[in-house]
Amino acid sequence: MSAPGLVVASHGRHVMVESETGERVLCHPKGKKNQALVGDRVRWSVSGTDGSIDAVDPRRNVLYRQDELRTKSFAANLDAVLLMLGAEPEFSETQLARSLIACEVAGIDAWIVLNKADLQPAFERAWTRLQSYRDMGLKVLPLCLKNDQSGLQQLTARLTGQLTLVLGPSGVGKSSLINHFVPSARAQTAEISQALNSGRHTTTHSSLHWVDREAGTALIDSPGFQSFGLHHLQASDFARAMPDLRVHADQCRFHNCTHLHEPGCDVKDALAAGNIHPQRYRIYEQLMAELNAPVKW
Repeated sequence: MSAPGLVVASHGRHVMVESETGERVLCHPKGKKNQALVGDRVRWSVSGTDGSIDAVDPRRNVLYRQDELRTKSFAANLDAVLLMLGAEPEFSETQLARSLIACEVAGIDAWIVLNKADLQPAFERAWTRLQSYRDMGLKVLPLCLKNDQSGLQQLTARLTGQLTLVLGPSGVGKSSLINHFVPSARAQTAEISQALNSGRHTTTHSSLHWVDREAGTALIDSPGFQSFGLHHLQASDFARAMPDLRVHADQCRFHNCTHLHEPGCDVKDALAAGNIHPQRYRIYEQLMAELNAPVKW
C-alpha cells in the first residue's frame, strides 16, 4: 500500500523520500511521469530494499530553467526563493534578472540577501547596483553572516514557516547560511550524496533541510549554475515579469508591442524619461534577442 512522503533530495532518477515519521528512504520512479522533484509530495511504497514512487501529487509551482538543449528543475511547491548574492565575487545582474523573471512567471515570492556587508567598498558598490531592484519594491536584506545578529534575526523571521529555495552563484555564502540554520546540514548532504551515488560531497543535487519541522520551516540547498536559460517563456512574458517594465507595458499604443521599435511605446518613453534604468532595459533587449535567435542544431 502506498504511503505519503516528501521528496527531500534528488539526483538523476533517484530521490530520497521522507516518510511522515521522519524516516528517509531511497526511491526510484515508476516511469517518466513519476519523476519527482525536491519539495514534491508523493505516494511511495516499499520495493525490495528501497522504495518506489507510485504517484506525484499535484504541484503548486515548479521553478526551473531551460536552455536550447535541456530543462533543469530546481524544486517544487516553494513558498519563496532566497536569491543570495555577495559583495564579492561581483554578481551578474543579467543572471539575477533571469532568476527573478523565472520566479515571477512561476508565481513564487523572491527576495535578495546581499552578504558580506563587512567587505567595503565592495559591499557599497554592490548595494548601489541593487538600487533599481529596491525601487521596484523588491526586498533586499543586507547581511554579514559572520557577526550580524540583527540581520540574522530579520532573516529568521522571513524564513519562518516557509519552504525556501536558496539560489545564487558559488562563493557567496549559501552553504554557510544553511549550516548556520541547520548545523547538521553538511553531514546530511554527505549521507545523501553517498546514498544517491553522486560520488561527490559538494552540492551536486538539491537537498531539503528542516530548520523547524513542526513550524514548517525548511531550506533547500541547490547546485550552482553558470547560466539561467529562459527558453520556456514567450516574448510577452518578459515585460510582464519585469515590474519596472510592466507598469508601462499596458499603456502602449499597440496591444502586441514588443517595446523595441514600435511608435507609441510607453516603455520606451519611460526609458527616455529616466523611469526605467538603462541596464534593466538592456537586459530586456538581450532576452528578446536570445528568444528570437535561430535555433542551433
